[in-house]
Amino acid sequence: MMDQFRIAAKTFLTDILFKYVPQFLVALLVLFVGWKLIKVLDNILRRSYQRHKVDPSLQQFLHSLVDITLKVLLVLTVMGIMGIKMTSFVAILGAAGLAVGMALQGTLQNFAGGVIILILRPFKVGDYIEQGTYEGFVESIQIFCTTLRTYDNRFVVVPNTELATKSLVNHFNLPQRRVTVRVGIAYGESVEHAREVLMRVMAENPYIVSEPKAPVVYVENLGDSAVNLMLYAWTPRETYWQALFSLNEEVYAALGREGITIPFNQVDVHIKQD
Repeated sequence: MMDQFRIAAKTFLTDILFKYVPQFLVALLVLFVGWKLIKVLDNILRRSYQRHKVDPSLQQFLHSLVDITLKVLLVLTVMGIMGIKMTSFVAILGAAGLAVGMALQGTLQNFAGGVIILILRPFKVGDYIEQGTYEGFVESIQIFCTTLRTYDNRFVVVPNTELATKSLVNHFNLPQRRVTVRVGIAYGESVEHAREVLMRVMAENPYIVSEPKAPVVYVENLGDSAVNLMLYAWTPRETYWQALFSLNEEVYAALGREGITIPFNQVDVHIKQD
């Protein structure tokens, strides 16, 4: 009895050794080689993108798409080598298709959002965009999300569906941006004199350009304590903040040098005695 058991066990182990171990080793080899080939192909594609000057936004999207697709195909190939029947695997996926679809609904929407972004091109890599509470420079557009870098160097990951289906502001879509500065002068000061001073400030500012329109100064309104002036000037989009901050400082200094008063809010209180 024991001899029969030993023979059966030996036969069983031998069958496993010669049938499954070679399959496992081959599958492991294919997985290793395939992973290396995917990396090589990735480097080739990157050089090809650069050589043909493919848009950076499209480069990152295609890279993510090709990388994930090849890795999924590699895993399926390895499963086939190990003897896992694909028909059974597909049947299992089909039976669980509804649950998987519900679970991946948001992911599929983000993928569709990425495609929409690349087709409609509301923004590209390097643009400064603002959408809801998200704001920053576009670092990458991937198949499921877009990454932003804020001015204070924070990293923000935004789902593509948020950017594809909702309103957003692209601050870099046009080559110039308008800078607006408001300043009040005291009643009794000469508006023409103040205008001449402010126009000179804008003319001497290195960030201000004359296209698409020359700088101008308007009287915005007559406030409670001041005559409020509004400065309109144009600057290249890359120097917007430098232009805004420097104009604020230079306007304050120039009005002070010319003796033009910038009033503060005040209230006159009259006490009536019986």
